[in-house]
Amino acid sequence: MQAGTFAADKPPRVWYLSLMKNSEISGNKMNQIKEIEKHRDEVEKSLRKKFKSDIFGKFVKAIVDYELLMPGDHVAVCISGGKDSMLMAMLFKELKRRNKIPFELTYLVMDPGYSERNRQLLEENAALLSIPLTIFEANVFDVAYAQDHSPCYLCARMRRGHLYKKAQDLGCNKIALGHHYDDVIETIFMGMMYSGQYQGMMPKLKSTNYKGMELIRPLYLIREADILHWRDYNDLHFLRCACRFTEACAAVPPNGDSGSKRLETKKLIAELKKTNPFIESNLFKSMQNVALNCVLSYTFKGERHSFLEHYDT
Repeated sequence: MQAGTFAADKPPRVWYLSLMKNSEISGNKMNQIKEIEKHRDEVEKSLRKKFKSDIFGKFVKAIVDYELLMPGDHVAVCISGGKDSMLMAMLFKELKRRNKIPFELTYLVMDPGYSERNRQLLEENAALLSIPLTIFEANVFDVAYAQDHSPCYLCARMRRGHLYKKAQDLGCNKIALGHHYDDVIETIFMGMMYSGQYQGMMPKLKSTNYKGMELIRPLYLIREADILHWRDYNDLHFLRCACRFTEACAAVPPNGDSGSKRLETKKLIAELKKTNPFIESNLFKSMQNVALNCVLSYTFKGERHSFLEHYDT
């Protein structure tokens, strides 16, 4: 696959958005629309029935346990077009439908330089799932690609900054990102193996650059396998990777070597799980069981502390 080409499993069966834009809808097209609206209803129903425990229940648990949502919040649900962010949008829709907490939603999409077909797929899926998008454009891909050193790091930082600013301009006080349980444990492992640090991915963060803004991760307790199951069960087809430059995201070679440290970490955890079935839950629990008197040093709010500070107390 060439950079910038269609990065999805396969296109939706019917171009729903195109049909709805057509002012003259024939009987055949009306049947297609009814078929897709039935599909949408089934997707929504699956979150209330089949995936209530593994997905919606864990979504609500994360919101309650980590206090991610408060009455009066206005959340920018950040959508990239992939499986995780699209599921997150559907979960927020369901939560809003239940009307247990007064809050507002904006489904926010930053187009960092998507190919035309990737942008079309994102909009088609949003129409299929009845997600009203607010889309703005930024030339993040062009700027990041021009850098010789760490373009992926720069891209991620720029994307988040643009999302914070646009969300704030729209009156939001929080942005929601679609990182899940597997992202959390992989980040812990990657930090130790490649950065020599123990640093987790937190369920929420206060922005240091945008006053009053906060980042939340409501998929924090949801397993990636369950997200994939939900996607495939409902015959949904999302972007796998929208980046114009990392072909490996969209098409991993048969030997599985994509050069991605996260994929390498994912494979290592899977290998360790063969002899220790609790490896994933233990990695996650390790963030809740840090004994500060058993570490050489730690950093708190940018200030480094040594165990010697309290050794004789």
